Amino acid sequence: MVLVYFQLCAEDYHWWWKSFLAAGSTAIYVFLYSAIYFSKLEANLAVTYVIYFGYMFVLSLGLFLLCGAVGFGSAFWFIKTIYGSIKID
Repeated sequence: MVLVYFQLCAEDYHWWWKSFLAAGSTAIYVFLYSAIYFSKLEANLAVTYVIYFGYMFVLSLGLFLLCGAVGFGSAFWFIKTIYGSIKID
């Protein structure tokens, strides 16, 4: 919300994708953490790498879309509430 508010204060009205990407960036952290976790495991076969990172990529993509949609929806509600409180006579 703060990022969207600062963008609007700076007259940057292209907040749509930025709110989606800011909220969805949690998935990047999850994917990087899963790579660090995988380095501590003992994997011998190449199939293990493909399966693990394939599933983690799909999971991270789903998390990116879910968190991005929630972030966009809440930013949209926030902006609608802010502009709805402005009285124009």
